[in-house]
Amino acid sequence: MTTGSFARLVCGRVSKWIVLALWIVVLVFAGSMAGKLGGVEKNDNASWLPGDAEATQVADLQKQFQPDDIVPAILVYERVGGITPADQQKAAADAKAIASVPGVTGDVVGPVPSEDKEALQVIAPIKVDADGWDKIAGTVDQIKSISGTGENGLGIYLTGPAGVAADSASAFEGIDGTLLYTTLIVVAIILLVTYRSPVLWLLPIITAGAALTTAQAVIYLLAKHAGLVVNAQSAGILTVLVFGAGTDYALLLVARYREELRRHADRHEAMMFALHRAGPAIIASAATVAVGMSCLMLAEVNSTAGLGPVAALGIVVGLLAMMSLLPALLVICGRWLFWPVRPRYGTAEPTATGLYARMGDRIARRPRTVWVTTTVVLGAMALGLLQLNANGLSQQDSFTSTQPSVTGLQVLGKHYPAGQGDPVIVIANAPQKDAVRTAFAGVPGIATVSDPVEKDGLVQFRGTLRAAPDSQEAEDTVLAVRAAVHPIPGADAKVGGTTAMTYDINEANKHDNRLIIPLVLLVVLVILAVLLRSLVAPLLLIATVVLSFAAALGVSALVFRHVFGFGGEDTAFPLFVFVFLVALGIDYNIFLMTRVREEARQHGTRRGALIGLAATGGVITSAGIVLAGTFAALGSLPLVAFAEIGFAVAFGVLLDTLIVRSVLVTALNLDIGRWMWWPGKLTRQDPAVDAPISPAPVVLTHQPD
Repeated sequence: MTTGSFARLVCGRVSKWIVLALWIVVLVFAGSMAGKLGGVEKNDNASWLPGDAEATQVADLQKQFQPDDIVPAILVYERVGGITPADQQKAAADAKAIASVPGVTGDVVGPVPSEDKEALQVIAPIKVDADGWDKIAGTVDQIKSISGTGENGLGIYLTGPAGVAADSASAFEGIDGTLLYTTLIVVAIILLVTYRSPVLWLLPIITAGAALTTAQAVIYLLAKHAGLVVNAQSAGILTVLVFGAGTDYALLLVARYREELRRHADRHEAMMFALHRAGPAIIASAATVAVGMSCLMLAEVNSTAGLGPVAALGIVVGLLAMMSLLPALLVICGRWLFWPVRPRYGTAEPTATGLYARMGDRIARRPRTVWVTTTVVLGAMALGLLQLNANGLSQQDSFTSTQPSVTGLQVLGKHYPAGQGDPVIVIANAPQKDAVRTAFAGVPGIATVSDPVEKDGLVQFRGTLRAAPDSQEAEDTVLAVRAAVHPIPGADAKVGGTTAMTYDINEANKHDNRLIIPLVLLVVLVILAVLLRSLVAPLLLIATVVLSFAAALGVSALVFRHVFGFGGEDTAFPLFVFVFLVALGIDYNIFLMTRVREEARQHGTRRGALIGLAATGGVITSAGIVLAGTFAALGSLPLVAFAEIGFAVAFGVLLDTLIVRSVLVTALNLDIGRWMWWPGKLTRQDPAVDAPISPAPVVLTHQPD
């Protein structure tokens, strides 16, 4: 089906009502299923770990020794000057009471005094089932209600893996609602300013909400019946992505519709022309984003791989809504939606003499100087990459504010081996247990090694780290343990535990960066080449995208280090920022360059570049501000990883729309001229038509079909 026939289908005098009715039916069924998405989220270790990593294999083998995932909650009782008998009695009574808390399984250990006699430790093993973090948080809350926070000089802290998981669960609690309402407010304000209409802004919001509800329902069904993995991370990003990208498509369509309303007396005809002309660019943009997101499915890290199909489905559903429901609503409501500035038939298009028309005139005077200067400035911004430290975040650095579990870890490290309660796990073949234990215990950095536990021909050891489990020293110790036990003949020893998991995730993220970033670039290059029927333009556009990405990352690294005081970046940070910036940022390339190509057929590339900038500059800027605002909403979460992604993508999108698309790409179009389309037909255009131009009034034309 061509865009022309599709346009007639969705905005005809009768069919528009059919489209609206169909969407109402879809939403009736989708509403209840969308609300169940949280119930099929998987936030257990398996949904986040690399599928074939050594730590993942150990986690699977541990099920032979204990059928459930177990994480320890560590209570630390501290009194400066020395623990009293009353403190000892309280800790013992707490340990006994905690043993009966639902979710606590096995023996509660302690109270264990520290060597300096200033602390006691109680370790409660907590069962983790399919509910993941949600289950841990409830159990931790009950333990806290028993222990209290201390009084009369006694401090009580709950930490360990269970404490950290509970704080993370608190951070993710209500993430969907927080992001949804924050995003709604941001988008509503921006659309009100953009349209200067008290009513028009509602339609993109309503359509984006319908798209999000439908996408959540589809993803729920796939997660429930087809094994699609969804976690809190992908569900949260889905909200931002559907609203951000969907509103972008709405802005482009509404801008072209308003343009066509000045040329056509019949609003149905105006919408058909708008869909026919803007539809290919919107479809190509959505396809680029969906395919780019789908590349994430090749990631080794399960959470990253799961984000790919979730994001791609969200984009596809958003596209369907903006190309069907929104046009139907617009033609049903009529021109009055644009009040108080209604586009009347026969009136002049204001963008022809607007800000971006004047900007194009200035760039046209010295295009080469403009693009060279812009490139140098962006390159200087990219030097901030020297400050980038994407080697992972420690537990202490993972939150934007100090969390109770982090304070507890600091207290624990003052009185006990820092790795207490969060051991290194070694599982090997039982006949080699003596050799494995000797090698394990001989590694510097391992304080103690437990007695062997044998089952079904395997043996398990637990080793206590001297260093904090999230430190570089702990990772080095894990690598040393692997180097010590792997060579033992016949042992088939494997090393896991929390520190090993963190290391394996970081290594998998680095692998994903090396694989997926070039792959996304290649996919985008191919799509641009097909769409623009050129090789030169796609290569130059990809170069501008990479430069924009490097500049955004460089500035972000400087801001994180010297303004926000963040301790570093997650190892997945470069990949997420790249995919979002490139896949979404390429939208603006497509919006601009398809319009330039359309105008170049009649006016030549140089004049077409000015017309294209004048026609799309405003809507691209508005779309960029909306998208930046939606990603900035991630900063409302108390997690450093989300805040960093939100800031970097928001800044990168603004940089892309305000500088790269509007200035750099336009200057390149004006300097290179028709050779932008090599080896396409437009390269053979009469050189006289595409001669260097002096600034002149921009005239938006109505191209014949």
